[in-house]
Amino acid sequence: MASLNDLVPSGVITGDDCLKLFEHARANSYAIPAVNCTSSSTVNAALEAARKAKSPIIIQVSNGGGQFFVGKSVKDPNASAAGSVALAMHVRSVAKYYGIPVILHSDHCAKKLLPWFDGMLQADEEFFDKFGEPLFSSHMLDLSEEPDDENIAICVEYFKRMAPMKIWLEMEIGITGGEEDGVNNEDVDPEKLYTSPEQVYAVYEALSEIGDTFSIAAAFGNVHGVYKPGNVVLSPERLGKHQEYTKSKLGSSIEKPIFLVMHGGSGSTDAEIKLAVNNGVVKMNIDTDTQWAYWNGLRAFEKEKRDFLQKQIGNPNGADKPNKKFYDPRVWVRKAEESMCKRVLESCDKLNSTGKFLPTEGEAGFAQLGEPKRNPSPVLLLATGAIIGSVATVLVNERSK
Repeated sequence: MASLNDLVPSGVITGDDCLKLFEHARANSYAIPAVNCTSSSTVNAALEAARKAKSPIIIQVSNGGGQFFVGKSVKDPNASAAGSVALAMHVRSVAKYYGIPVILHSDHCAKKLLPWFDGMLQADEEFFDKFGEPLFSSHMLDLSEEPDDENIAICVEYFKRMAPMKIWLEMEIGITGGEEDGVNNEDVDPEKLYTSPEQVYAVYEALSEIGDTFSIAAAFGNVHGVYKPGNVVLSPERLGKHQEYTKSKLGSSIEKPIFLVMHGGSGSTDAEIKLAVNNGVVKMNIDTDTQWAYWNGLRAFEKEKRDFLQKQIGNPNGADKPNKKFYDPRVWVRKAEESMCKRVLESCDKLNSTGKFLPTEGEAGFAQLGEPKRNPSPVLLLATGAIIGSVATVLVNERSK
């Protein structure tokens, strides 16, 4: 197989590079872990894991994650967009130092959250105008609660706005159960947890007229959160039916013409994940499991060092012994990061993305905060004008002879 290192660079990637990465994943039967992050600490833990796994990674922020990043005390209506942009700027500031490809993504956006989406898209446009690429690599619209026609129509309108900047669009059709970021589908009709091939093709047909940089989160029994085995019935074989139907309708030579996304993957069996990936899933969301892993690292540290965390001075080693090296946030936050890092490494293995990209070595890291577009120098423009004028004069003189 072609080396991913030969196809895309390290650091935040956008546009054609995103398409190359997803095509490589689809062709080589692996998916990229998409980790929901709420802080610079969780971002760094995910990036660290990707470097150790030699894997590409997707860093994604939700509406609630953006609000948390900017500060829960901020009540401005644009707070979630501002926090999401701030997280994106952090990722762009550090991604190159980890030496692996990073897709910068925003997660579920329901209809009621479209102002948040608009705020991020405005930031993309401003960044694009200055630097020739968008701030984010991709965004997700989750209008699955709306009628299919409305869902698709809104996605089409936004995709038309995104396509000139080559921003990837992820959309959802069919409902993912459970609760995520204020959207509660815990009591939804179980039949609505399974998307039909016709629904998926309707999306493909509408969006492909605009561009090819899109993916579809089709429901196959997925539920956000984690539940006891047997309480959730996943049917990843349905994803293969979607591919077969669309391939037939298109007469395509591509075995899996649709880029598919898996949501609600926490607690899924290895076999279910493998079958989903083999059926064209190129991205799987990870949130509940990494949330637990982050907390579990802190919980274990507190349990082990509890006697050193009760006061500033005084511990089992002596009444006058200081405890700063135990309660320093850099110590216990790091324990949380290490635990989360291990869990992301597990996901890379399960999704078969481990070893797909050799981290760049010996290359100086730098912040990807944009290089201004370079306009032609005034001297060059004057010289070009003079040359064109001279040629025109010669042509006129020749014709007049």
